[in-house]
Amino acid sequence: MQMKQLRNWLNDNHYEALLLSKRNNFSWVTSGRRSHIVQSTDQGVASLLITSDRVHLITNNMEVKRIEEEELQHCDFEYEAHTCEWYEDEGDVIRTLIEGKRVAADSPFDSLDVVDDQIGAIRSVLSKEEQERYRILCQETATAVEQAARMAEPGMTEHEIASFVASEVAKFGATAQVILVATDERVYKYRHPIPTDKVFNKHAMIVACIERGGLVANATRFVYVGEPSEELLENRTRLARIDATMIHQTRPGYVVGDIVKKGIEEYKNAGFPEDWKLLHQGGPTGYDSREYLATTTSPAEVQVNQAFAWNPALPGIKSEDTILVKADGVELLTKTNQWPYLDVEIEGKVYSRPDLLIKPASNKA
Repeated sequence: MQMKQLRNWLNDNHYEALLLSKRNNFSWVTSGRRSHIVQSTDQGVASLLITSDRVHLITNNMEVKRIEEEELQHCDFEYEAHTCEWYEDEGDVIRTLIEGKRVAADSPFDSLDVVDDQIGAIRSVLSKEEQERYRILCQETATAVEQAARMAEPGMTEHEIASFVASEVAKFGATAQVILVATDERVYKYRHPIPTDKVFNKHAMIVACIERGGLVANATRFVYVGEPSEELLENRTRLARIDATMIHQTRPGYVVGDIVKKGIEEYKNAGFPEDWKLLHQGGPTGYDSREYLATTTSPAEVQVNQAFAWNPALPGIKSEDTILVKADGVELLTKTNQWPYLDVEIEGKVYSRPDLLIKPASNKA
């Protein structure tokens, strides 16, 4: 299906070929296969050049055997492999193949038009097979984050708490794109906190964006040891309404920028009119932790079978789940039913938002 979509796009936009070098696009067109070695880059070690009637694989002799035997053997399209030595420039192979053609690319290469935003709009609408893979990944991701929250104990460092998430996701063959942990005062100071060697006392935030087969699941959970302050409990209730409002507005045909505006209205109603400026509010997800960051001016319309991850935050608390837009509502892909929730009713519909996990304080001296 992906090849048909891309070839239609080529025809509609008057290109003769499309060069895909990003690992998420490789995974997308190969139904979840992998092209990466280094995990800290969005570029793979193999590129696909797609024309109206052919698919060309471009890589080097060091990588081609594994990619052909383990990644492309069962793909539903035929391809022709083009290789060079590992110490040679694969770009020269690509230049030979595209000479004299009008070609676009998903990432910068020579003077080719970069069109990944347009490709992202296509890949963000998930097929039934992609939705099923995504459901499984989202459940595994949320379970890993929630397990880490349950395992977190006072005296542990933020690094130790993050390691629980990393260990769990490695067990199901996934890769952590993002793991954030903040404890106690760092929860209030930073909305994007990477883990440190700070020791956890009472209050912890755990955030994860986990990738497998190109798809990325996103979830945030909070744990509190002892009795939370009244202010924190009030903020979590206010935040649940902000998040539920944004989820409720994420319907087919709605403009993404208008959803952000609705969220901002709820920030005002909650008494925090400027807090939305302290952290991006999320946006479409799927083959990226965010396909783009939604703003008040984002013009795209929500489509059926798109995934979103909104992440509003107030002092001491943040809410984030991965959702799938359906014709008749949304599906909360990272809801496990093994976590405390707050139910929020918006225009007759009830949305379960993740609550604080409150653990009793130890009586140890």
